[in-house]
Amino acid sequence: MATASTSVSRRSPLRLPRWISLLLLVLLLAALGFGLWLYTVARSALPELDGKLSLRGLSAPVTVTRGTEGAPTLEATDLNDLFFAQGYVTAQDRFFQMDGMRRYAAGELAEVVGEAQLEHDRQQRILGMRQAARKTIETISPDDRSRLQAYARGVNAYLESHRDRLPIEFRILGYSPTPWTIEDSALIGAYMVEDLSTSPRHALTREKISAKLGPELTADLYVNSSWRDRPPTVMRPSLENQIVPDQDEDEDDDEDEGPDNSVASLLAPLRLLPSLLPGSRVPPGLAWLSGGRAFFDDPPLVLGSNNWVVSGAHTVSGKPLLSNDMHLGHQMPNLWYEAHLRCVRPGCTSGTTGLDVAGVTLPGYPYVIVGHNQRVAWGFTNIGPAVEDIYIEDFNADGQYATPEGWKQPEHRQEIIHVKGKPDVSLDVVLTRHGPITTELVPGETRNLALRWTLYDGIRNPFFAVDSAQNWEEFRQAFSQFDAPAQNVVYADVDGNIGYQATGKTPIRSSGDGSLPQRGSDNAHEWIGYIPFDKLPSVFNPSSGIIATANSRITPDKYPYSISVEWEAPWRSSRIYRVLESGKKFNAADMLALQTDVYSELDRFFAERFVYAVDHAKVPSARAKAAADLLRQWDGRMTAESAAPTIAVHARHELARLLLEPKLGPAPEDLELRRRTLNWKSYRWMMDTVWLENVVQRQPKRWLPEAYANYDEVLAAAVQAAVDDSTTPRNLNSWRWGKVNSVMIQHPILEHIPFLRRWTGPGEREQSGSEFTVKAVSRDHGPSERITVDLGNLDGSTLNLVTGEAGNFLSPYYMDQWSAWYRSYTFPWPFSQPAVEKARTHQLVMEPARD
Repeated sequence: MATASTSVSRRSPLRLPRWISLLLLVLLLAALGFGLWLYTVARSALPELDGKLSLRGLSAPVTVTRGTEGAPTLEATDLNDLFFAQGYVTAQDRFFQMDGMRRYAAGELAEVVGEAQLEHDRQQRILGMRQAARKTIETISPDDRSRLQAYARGVNAYLESHRDRLPIEFRILGYSPTPWTIEDSALIGAYMVEDLSTSPRHALTREKISAKLGPELTADLYVNSSWRDRPPTVMRPSLENQIVPDQDEDEDDDEDEGPDNSVASLLAPLRLLPSLLPGSRVPPGLAWLSGGRAFFDDPPLVLGSNNWVVSGAHTVSGKPLLSNDMHLGHQMPNLWYEAHLRCVRPGCTSGTTGLDVAGVTLPGYPYVIVGHNQRVAWGFTNIGPAVEDIYIEDFNADGQYATPEGWKQPEHRQEIIHVKGKPDVSLDVVLTRHGPITTELVPGETRNLALRWTLYDGIRNPFFAVDSAQNWEEFRQAFSQFDAPAQNVVYADVDGNIGYQATGKTPIRSSGDGSLPQRGSDNAHEWIGYIPFDKLPSVFNPSSGIIATANSRITPDKYPYSISVEWEAPWRSSRIYRVLESGKKFNAADMLALQTDVYSELDRFFAERFVYAVDHAKVPSARAKAAADLLRQWDGRMTAESAAPTIAVHARHELARLLLEPKLGPAPEDLELRRRTLNWKSYRWMMDTVWLENVVQRQPKRWLPEAYANYDEVLAAAVQAAVDDSTTPRNLNSWRWGKVNSVMIQHPILEHIPFLRRWTGPGEREQSGSEFTVKAVSRDHGPSERITVDLGNLDGSTLNLVTGEAGNFLSPYYMDQWSAWYRSYTFPWPFSQPAVEKARTHQLVMEPARD
């Protein structure tokens, strides 16, 4: 029988042409070669951590002991050697960051990055940041100059010994850094003053809004106090005794009861009341490759710093606890550099105890900025004072400007900006008696606007005296020499004392408060002095045993001077006091729990109002009712996995639009046009949420839009607009707050190398918290460190940074602290010599070089 044979066709393997195969092989080898080159260069730049190092510039050996997280303890027998070593060790770990910060401040980025940074450089040159740094150098004492010079010598000793193995970023950008100078350290100080300054643009926007709306509505918008304010010098036993100010006649008398004040509830999620009654700034840092913050930008300064101190009456140990988390723009590596400076032999200081201080330092600047020594501890939050004024100068056809003495010829400063791959750019900066003409920095402005700024007077450096202080009197004397950026300082010492001191130079004006631009041709609004240090708010050992600040109002009623025209809203400070006044005996772990607290009193307040409005709407949509149900069940915590915070925040933004748009007009889609024209988005104010709360509580007729019969209709419409927005998901339960409020941290250069990106920064992550929670966070802003000092046992203190000590991505200390920051735990912070020795992982001895 014949058998049918089945033919099976087999395809030959796909064969690429020989030249394509060779090309792919070459590309693969090139990629491997490039990766090997990156690894080799980066590895060569890792710092020496063990052994001995011979350095010119030292007079005696210095020991550098590193602990578990890589933070150095520097021990020297001479102060100049100590600060030399601080400069060297900081440069080992952070020199590219230091160079980027000084270039950012001075306006010298285009020279190494290119034309994309020309606009930023023009801004910094007009502002005159390098000139301000030179003025600072003129004001410092000979001793401070000597210590700054020692620090610079240490930086340059590192630089000269590592010219062939500098951080990889220099190789990628193709430039070699210049030596470090004391002027560069002063620039780092000026950088921080600029970063923590409020925007003078607010005075110009306020001027336009006032002209359009009149005094009554403008006064509503630019509110600068709240019944929730807790000035640190005003002692009140409990928020339960607070009386809400009288409300408008058309306001409902019911008031939000606030969170349950029991100890258990304060440190745990809070539940909504069952019945809801009616009426009840891209940071600079090392993100400089993608542009920095415009000095005359629209958004308000982003704040979020917290500090507090509790006496032994409120602690388990019977001694004070002091906590601080300064909130700043994220960068990679993080801003602060942890260090411990020890020089305890005779002759190290003018006193008898020597210098023994630990905390966070600013790369490029000597000393410890925030931390503790063997007797006292301190922490900062920004005051945000009115220290910049805008003057409108009148010029004539001959280029002269008007003064009370007649027409005067302005000065001119010529600036040359080097641009990589392009011709140099010349810039003529015009200077009046008030300061530089800054008109070109303000979109849409044609008037000649001069900027006066306390930075231009120079800023004194008190930190050696602060680091050395042994008691409250020495501490206050040191901070009496602190000019800027003005800070709220909390204090504690091992004897059990606690205190608070406001610092900084704030102008006294002949009239006005700096909230509006003024004519420059007369002396009606000139600065006539500064608020005397002994008149700044201060308190020592208050009867309550509790002091806290969170950028909100610090002045009591009837305070005789104007410090700030724009305090931060008091949501965080109110929450902190509620927890600290609970009656609980606290330990360091409780302090961390409060630092990472994500309960939002603001958003819970609005959630209640939104729910009531939707419940009483005539015909609410199914989506609006679903949103209300999610808000009804919400505990007020801004957790990443929850949808309710997203609904509350978006509905609040829509409510602001519904109220403001009829008064100020719609916002153009074009961003540049929006910046140049007055519209509802022009209103930016750090207490804008207090204005909104006041409107919802008091329900004044002057703010009720004509299209609505009452405020409940407006609130319900805000919820509807939020859920109908094109960006809102169909399933409201999937609208996760963590996705909306994610955090993004990456290296500005190495993130552009695909196969390195995952190792050079955390990237984008969902996060809990908001700008109004104690854990104040946004996409590019958050706690830059978390510190708690236990004055009963300094070795029981804790500290963690955002990512780590090192700037080299191959270092084990590059991102080893990220998980702690992100997941809300922390690290022991050894201080005593036995504790430092016990935690030792590396030790390097720097020795004087022999000729």
